[in-house]
Amino acid sequence: MGSVHTGSKLIYPLKIPVFHHRLVTDDSNALKFQAASSLQLQHGLKYQEAASSSSHLITSPYNQEGHHLDLHTLEPSNQLLAKALTVLKPVRSDYATAEYVESFNWQFVMDVLRDLAAAESYEWKQQSFYVVTFRSVLLPTADPDRLTELDSYSHEEATASGGLLKYWFGTKDEQLRNLATCIWRSREDARRGGLGPWHRQAITATRELYQNIEFKTLNLVIADGVEWWDIVDGKNAA
Repeated sequence: MGSVHTGSKLIYPLKIPVFHHRLVTDDSNALKFQAASSLQLQHGLKYQEAASSSSHLITSPYNQEGHHLDLHTLEPSNQLLAKALTVLKPVRSDYATAEYVESFNWQFVMDVLRDLAAAESYEWKQQSFYVVTFRSVLLPTADPDRLTELDSYSHEEATASGGLLKYWFGTKDEQLRNLATCIWRSREDARRGGLGPWHRQAITATRELYQNIEFKTLNLVIADGVEWWDIVDGKNAA
C-alpha cells in the first residue's frame, strides 16, 4: 500500500503503530539517559492490544504536545529508523567532548532497526541520513529558563517542518560543556527546519548564552539489510 494525498500532504501507512505517548514518562532525564521513549515500541504480544496506540512518536527529551513526530508523514524506512532511534542513549559520561560515534549505543540502534524491519517484512536498502552536532560551552550567566524556552520552541518548529527523526541533548558538565544532536531525513529537511522565528531568536541569543558553540554536519549511512553502518563527515560524504 502506497502513500495517500490529502491536500498538499502525503500520508504514509503505518504497519505497526506505537503505544500512546501519554503512557510514557515526561521526565526529560529518563528520556535522555534511559531511552524511555523506546517503551512506545510494540513487540506483537497479544496483551499489548489492550493499551492505546498512536502514530505519534517521542523523538526528543520533550514528551509534550507539539513535540511528537507523526509517523504517517514518513516513508517506511524513515518510520523504522525513527522508531529504532528511541533506544539511543549515551554510553559514557564525557559525551560533551568525546568522539560522537563512541558516545552513543549506535550498534544497538542498528540491531533494533534490523529487528523492526524484519518484523514488518521490510527490505532495507542503503540510505543516508543527515546529522548535525552542536558542542557548546555555556556562559556562567546564561539564563536556564531562556535556554529552555528557545530550545523547546525551536524543537516544535523543527518538528512541524518535517523530517526530524531524532533530537537529543545532554546535561551540561562541571565546565558548562554539553552536546546536542539532530538526525534528519535529509539536508533539505534540516535547512527548512531552521528557518522559523524561534531558530532566528536562538541564533541572535548565542552571544548572551554561550562562551562557544561549534556545529558539525555528518552523514549516517546504513547499508542494505542493515549489514553495516557508518557515520562520516558530511563534507566528505559521496
